[in-house]
Amino acid sequence: MDFNQSTEDNLFDRARIIGKPHARIDATLKVTGRAPYAYERHDVVANQLVGYPLCATIAKGRITHMDASAARAAPGVVSVVTTLEIEPLGRAKSNVALLFGGDTIAHYHQAIAVVVAETLEQARSAAALIDVRYEEEPGIFDLEAAWQRLQNTGEPLSDVGDVDAAFQNAAATVDEVYRTASQSHAMMEPHASIVDWSDGGQMTLWTSNQMIAWTREALATTFKIKPDTIRLESPYVGGGFGGKLWLRADAVLAALGSRASGRPVKLALPRPLVFNNTTHRSGTIQRLRISADAQGKITAFDHSAISHTLPGGSGENPVEQTSVFYAGANRRVAHHPIDMNLPESADMRAPGEASGLAALEIAMDEMAEKLSMDPVEFRILNDTQVDPEDASKPFSERHYVECLRQGAEKFGWEARNRTPGSTRDGQWLIGHGVAGAYRGAPTMDSGARVRLQGGRLIVETDMTDIGTGSYTIIAQTAAETMGLELEAVEVRLGNSDFPVSSGSGGQFGAASATAGVYAACLALQEQITKRLDVDVAHFENGRVRAENTDLALADIADGEELVAEDTVHFGDFKDDMQIGTFAAHFVEVGVHAYTGETRVRRMLAVCDAGRILNPITARSQVIGGMTMGVGAALMEGLTADLERGFFVNHDLASYEVAAHADIPQQEVIFLDTKDAASSPLKAKGVGELGICGVPAAIANAIYNATGVRVREYPMTLEHMLDQLPQA
Repeated sequence: MDFNQSTEDNLFDRARIIGKPHARIDATLKVTGRAPYAYERHDVVANQLVGYPLCATIAKGRITHMDASAARAAPGVVSVVTTLEIEPLGRAKSNVALLFGGDTIAHYHQAIAVVVAETLEQARSAAALIDVRYEEEPGIFDLEAAWQRLQNTGEPLSDVGDVDAAFQNAAATVDEVYRTASQSHAMMEPHASIVDWSDGGQMTLWTSNQMIAWTREALATTFKIKPDTIRLESPYVGGGFGGKLWLRADAVLAALGSRASGRPVKLALPRPLVFNNTTHRSGTIQRLRISADAQGKITAFDHSAISHTLPGGSGENPVEQTSVFYAGANRRVAHHPIDMNLPESADMRAPGEASGLAALEIAMDEMAEKLSMDPVEFRILNDTQVDPEDASKPFSERHYVECLRQGAEKFGWEARNRTPGSTRDGQWLIGHGVAGAYRGAPTMDSGARVRLQGGRLIVETDMTDIGTGSYTIIAQTAAETMGLELEAVEVRLGNSDFPVSSGSGGQFGAASATAGVYAACLALQEQITKRLDVDVAHFENGRVRAENTDLALADIADGEELVAEDTVHFGDFKDDMQIGTFAAHFVEVGVHAYTGETRVRRMLAVCDAGRILNPITARSQVIGGMTMGVGAALMEGLTADLERGFFVNHDLASYEVAAHADIPQQEVIFLDTKDAASSPLKAKGVGELGICGVPAAIANAIYNATGVRVREYPMTLEHMLDQLPQA
């Protein structure tokens, strides 16, 4: 099915299932512990061994010696594969880091051996017996030092108008530097895989991964085999946030171990390797300049930044949203990724926007203060309905002002603390903050297959559910389209035998995958219509009605299974417009007057993200993003050892994440707009919008509470303790 123009009125505008609150259809399996996650899938293949990784203890250099004889002789050990025994494996386009092979070490905790044994304890004990010696080389680990020595941030990504002249003629300007910390995905389920490659032919992989087709192709490239010799399953993913978009060492090591041992091997990365061996969000240092005229209209943005990456990577680009979010005739944005020898930085929830808005939305508040304007009204004044760099390109739907106004009213913004440091509740200084949020709304071609078995419909697609509710919204889409009850639909996900979908990531999954399922259902309807030899048929209440025909779906094929498959292809008409999602975040904090401890008291998000397919699962996504935003604002930050080049706080004891108990009250309001240009369902993603802007709203609330402006995340108490008002 081709989606080549904005959709008109359709069945989803009169929906009985889509858009309605339905509990997750996989919820019972998950809360009872019966959902089969990767490492727990004991029944998928018999005679499994256990693999355990050995990883480098230097950040840069080469291995000069490896002796695995003691490990091979250890009790229970079946095989050992070391990096010196094989050539460097191929690298898929998505992999900057070398996953295995050769003697070169590019980052700390790079995998250098895998031990396969009968039990985990035997494999782990034997891995410790491998003798490794290195020739270490000096590395670059300090982003701050790179910032200080950098004379510029490279060629601008965009440079529109005359930025310098705008600043010279401005009535008010802001010019500040902001810092965001490196962050870990810290998902609940570590990277884990079971691989059966015991005969060296067909490889079967049961894993935890967000993108089935991409990973299958990456495995084929890595091992120089044909994709059709690989079968991959990932029906349940215990959190990913971008950390499981790509092929990682767990799958590669398990495959090597299985090929060497002649038996299936399961392997999970220990938590420190999730932090140092896989990927993370790079820290950033950003300089943001804004100029405005006396009426409060922004005249220029100048946003430059650096982040770190392994050679060949792109780092964390925090400047792109500055090109499109607010009006302003002149703007220049530049990002310079710095090659460093820290572990690989790559995608993490709202890559770029999460870090960029953490700076931009503080700067917007600082400018509002200089202009003596209300921060909400300042943002409203500088709204735009067209791409500010290309006025011929309108936003398909943009209701950011409505988010701000509705949020301000619901939050009680008018009654907020107006003088920083002036409102107290006992020993707590009370503050209120606001920030805007923007995240693009891309879509990707996505396919599905549907099987009608009597009155029951089975949906098959390699789409994944990473905790986002994919099972549920896909079932709702199919039930709505085919006129069935939700209970009559079974959804099967995460299998490379199924049609290729968009996968989960980039906030494109919901809009893309549901459109693909819709396309497959329409193909089934067409097949049924031809079978009945009618021109038009209506599908409702489990029946097909057409002209003189009124049949139950269960009776259509006389017991025969009907199968249809299709893929939605999104046309290039979208190139003529900006398609995005928007939100306004409001936060109330308390800052302890004596210690500087910050507590979030309440949060509100008002979101403009197209049709909301399921308010329950969408709200879950937004409050999850908001909670991650609290972590980024107040506690999350990977600390690098600047001599040895690794992240010291590489576990869930020393890398602190926000939890329910940290946030007493969260509220989400959806405008439930319909974006006809986005997808046939007029839906857009929302999973990454929830984190965007939240850290800045908290930073602005802290300033409002204390009068202390913190421009470095996480905003731990040492940043403000010596500046707090006299108690």
